[in-house]
Amino acid sequence: MRFILCFLAAMASVPASAEKLTLERIHADPALAGPGVRNLKVSPDGERVTFLRGRADNQFQLDLWEFKLKDKSTHRLVDSKALVPNETISPAEQARRERERTASLAGILNYSWSPDGKQLLVPLAGDLYLVDAAHPDKARLVAKGNVLDPKISPKGRYLSFVREQNLYVIDLKTGQERQLTTDGKDTIHNGEAEFVAQEEMGQRTGYYWAPDDSAIAYKRYDEAPVPVVRRFEIFADRTDVVEQRYPAAGDANVLVQLKIVSPETGLQRQVDLGSNPDIYLVRADWSADGKSLLYQRQSRDQKTLELIAVDAATLAQRTVLTETSKTWVSIHDDLRFLADGKSFLWSSERTGRNHLYLYDMSGKLLHPVTSGEWGIDSVLAVNEKTGKVYVSSNRDAVIDKQTYALALDGSTADKPQRVTKADGWHDTTFARNGAVFVDTYSDPATPPQVSIRRPDGAMVGWLEENALNASHPYGKYKADHLPTEYGTIKSNDGQLLYYSLVKPSNFDASKRYPVFLSTYGGPHSQHVARRWGNNFDQYMAQQGFVVFRLDNRGSSRRERAFTDAIYHNLGKAEVADQLAGIAWLGQQSFVDAKRIGVFGWSYGGFMSLRLLSAASDKIAAGVSVAPVTDWSLYDTHYTEQFLGMPKENVEGYKDSTVFAHLDGLKSPLLLVHGMADDNVLFSNSTRLIDALVNRGVQFDLMTYPGAKHGISSRAGQRHVYAKIAAFFKKNLKVDDAK
Repeated sequence: MRFILCFLAAMASVPASAEKLTLERIHADPALAGPGVRNLKVSPDGERVTFLRGRADNQFQLDLWEFKLKDKSTHRLVDSKALVPNETISPAEQARRERERTASLAGILNYSWSPDGKQLLVPLAGDLYLVDAAHPDKARLVAKGNVLDPKISPKGRYLSFVREQNLYVIDLKTGQERQLTTDGKDTIHNGEAEFVAQEEMGQRTGYYWAPDDSAIAYKRYDEAPVPVVRRFEIFADRTDVVEQRYPAAGDANVLVQLKIVSPETGLQRQVDLGSNPDIYLVRADWSADGKSLLYQRQSRDQKTLELIAVDAATLAQRTVLTETSKTWVSIHDDLRFLADGKSFLWSSERTGRNHLYLYDMSGKLLHPVTSGEWGIDSVLAVNEKTGKVYVSSNRDAVIDKQTYALALDGSTADKPQRVTKADGWHDTTFARNGAVFVDTYSDPATPPQVSIRRPDGAMVGWLEENALNASHPYGKYKADHLPTEYGTIKSNDGQLLYYSLVKPSNFDASKRYPVFLSTYGGPHSQHVARRWGNNFDQYMAQQGFVVFRLDNRGSSRRERAFTDAIYHNLGKAEVADQLAGIAWLGQQSFVDAKRIGVFGWSYGGFMSLRLLSAASDKIAAGVSVAPVTDWSLYDTHYTEQFLGMPKENVEGYKDSTVFAHLDGLKSPLLLVHGMADDNVLFSNSTRLIDALVNRGVQFDLMTYPGAKHGISSRAGQRHVYAKIAAFFKKNLKVDDAK
């Protein structure tokens, strides 16, 4: 059975000054999506919404803005250029931004509110500023020297941060700075998350405040056991030899400890993490009353995840609950302690779908909060006064993201109330008291619109209406904007695969068109979604291509039967599903089956190579950017989650490489890689180059000096996408659009 969800947007009258979308304009200012906002937060008193916004003359230079709910006024709070006219950041900060996918940004990338809502903590260029919300022009420099991960303590007495691998606090009453750890140097790090924790576990911090300011739990790790990878970072004018401790699959990880320190006295205590040092410390949190520290310990094979409570006074421990899986246990951020001190929320995929449960503090299950043939993405907020919890989910449509309200008592577990109304994609941020939330909404014809709403979804006001009118940055291109169609096909095991399709400009059903197939294909990502789209997809459709995407098995936001299909063999199920999509395309009367091209980046680059190797008779050309070519070269936590340990799955690792299938690659290939990539190391491509040369396979190659994984500079982005477009036009025989 197949259905098509066609989104035919109601388009306004054609602007008189309609222009063609160009690659130059896509990568110029102002941003085509309009004045977007980032890092939305509602102040603790619920009176303001703060956010980061790019400047009109540089969308990548971020300033701090605020919206006042009382008078619905918007203005800039902190001008990043006024604080630091010429920003310079450390190599460590550059690497951290690359892992957080913010390497292209400058200015203010993060900030936090004081508990009383009167001050904001703003890190910028390695220094730390305290900003009075009532007098933002009087920002005060409070710490210098490559400060990382700054926080205001829960009660507001201290500032904390990491500097040179040690943890510090500043007493805001006295202004005194105290260094809490002293051994941080060389391979020892305090208060930080290690490389794989940042890259693969969504761990953005390595220390955690007790709710009463009495203690800090922090991670201390030693990366001495991790092998040193010597790699070249090739720039235009120099070559740096970088010795990076990179734990590839099967290698030793860092040795990790969990400690508790008093910010007042500096007294240190160590938590016993067990007899097996080869574990992952994936999360740590304090109970609502601060009497217990709870940490999450994941086994090296990732099939077991334990939630363990530590008595803050005695350090006595007990296991609260244990999650197990035959494949892997997913990590989440849904642990929420209720203010009554008697219970907590926890999500689990144990039924095959991700659902939310309420436990008492001993670990006894009280009841499910959600249940049924659907699953949640994450917990957004808890309002104990009204007895409601808010979650995000794709319950009503797999390609959508909506916000739902449920009763904490479990009475509405399979009958959630949908709060966000319009079909499409909603990212929501709630006030701490649950009184309001900020809704960022888009669909394929509506650029992101940001509104403030009541818990029932009622409108309070626009933070950024972002109306797509003649004055909008995209206004000149609106008339040529092409609608996106959605539908499903079936995998070979009968599961539904969702696709999106954009037909080319001036579509003529009697003609046959080439296909630009964009793939990612890997875990933790959804490539097909009903949201404001990819400008490059629009450009390619306007250049005469049918643009096609398909989420194969293994993609995120689906049930475990869907994601587990890739276990112990990366590429097999994913390639089969993409080939099912290509077969479906070949059956469409408007598709020229001899002119199908594939493009992918990172995991998508791996997929492009595997698809070309499996079906060069069906795929006319492919582009692979920053591909993993051999999973034994990639990091421990990600790779072992899906393939297990190399010694225990020898055939799986071998069959999951590009090299095991490379003899089938016959179609034209463009290989692209940044020459300073510290995520998917450049050696993945150098090995592929060597293998192709030894096979006598001709291919095109483009490398970018100094570029990391995202090739994120403005010039780099313009160049790489122009290169990709030109390659497909040439090899799929498409003339430049007139």
